[in-house]
Amino acid sequence: MKLSRLNIVADENIPALTRLFGHLGEIRTLPGRTIQNSDLQQADMLLVRSVTRVDQQLLENTPVRFVGTATIGTDHIDTDWLQAHSIGFSSAPGCNADAVAEYVISNLLLVAAEQGFKLTERVVGIVGVGNVGRRLQQRLTDLGVTLVLNDPPRAAAGETGFIALSALLAQADIICLHTPLTKTGDHPSFHLLNADNLEHIKPGAILLNAGRGPVIDNKALLNWHRGRSDVTLLLDVWEEEPVVDSQLAQRVRIGTPHIAGYSLDGKIRGTWMLYRAFCQQQGITPDIELADCLASAGPAPDIQLDGSETLTDIVHAIYQPEADFQRFMASLVDTDLQPQAFDLLRKNYPVRREFVAAKLSGDKPSPELAKQLQAVGFCPD
Repeated sequence: MKLSRLNIVADENIPALTRLFGHLGEIRTLPGRTIQNSDLQQADMLLVRSVTRVDQQLLENTPVRFVGTATIGTDHIDTDWLQAHSIGFSSAPGCNADAVAEYVISNLLLVAAEQGFKLTERVVGIVGVGNVGRRLQQRLTDLGVTLVLNDPPRAAAGETGFIALSALLAQADIICLHTPLTKTGDHPSFHLLNADNLEHIKPGAILLNAGRGPVIDNKALLNWHRGRSDVTLLLDVWEEEPVVDSQLAQRVRIGTPHIAGYSLDGKIRGTWMLYRAFCQQQGITPDIELADCLASAGPAPDIQLDGSETLTDIVHAIYQPEADFQRFMASLVDTDLQPQAFDLLRKNYPVRREFVAAKLSGDKPSPELAKQLQAVGFCPD
């Protein structure tokens, strides 16, 4: 099937647009947070990430016939309105799930090294066991970490292995939040952690949120943490982002600007998934492979081993949370420009590859280290 040339509007932070969509038409890129109705008056297709609210206000009286979000989450998309107006839609579920799981593991290994414990000595609670939560569950299980899981929708569907949130908070030494943001339904996640249940978190625990900011009531978290500084906070997402509560940011061990899933591999995978979805909608046979897109992303990181490295050393050779944290904290200095700085950090984010892309050279890792590396996503020879 041959298509007429399309007018495509896309978030400027979506990679591989020309490679995957350039042959379909003209592409105009804009900052995702500024895309508005007037930008879409000639557009046939809109491609966004999580910062663009796609609804009637944005799309009414435009020729847009396909919307794609290169993200796992869809809480920023009014899918009911799209369906009612026969506008095609696709998200990219799982595209950056590995990247988020690796972000979590990198952060937990950093804190474990600083506080002098091994992950296998702690109970990790995962709240929300979807695309990201399952990947994290598998990797931590393969590392030998004890887990407790909370996912009310899956439990309600008859799946087993889940416990109540109150029980998880009482048992977990490390709490990782990976829920979508929902405000309605039987199991809303908005302010899932709040003034009523934060107090149930164990002394000395670690609380990590790499899902959606409003899953934690940030004001309640700030007030609670003033009396519970024994709890280590690791926050990638913020309730009012791009506005960040500077007082809360000053209390975190690691804070980042919603970049947990920002691996280059994950972002390209998301764009490719939208390309495939659009081709399917149009009855076109897709002829661009993901492997080709990833191969053109640049050379794989080469880590030289000399036999002295630990799992933490190798993980941090690929991704070091401290570097992101320092850039993030520097962005908070000018209060007036802080929201713009938040978005600039995302726009100018350094290339970060996933563990599977790394080449391990030099001395072969020990059998135990090789097992650990494979568990978290590397491919040791």
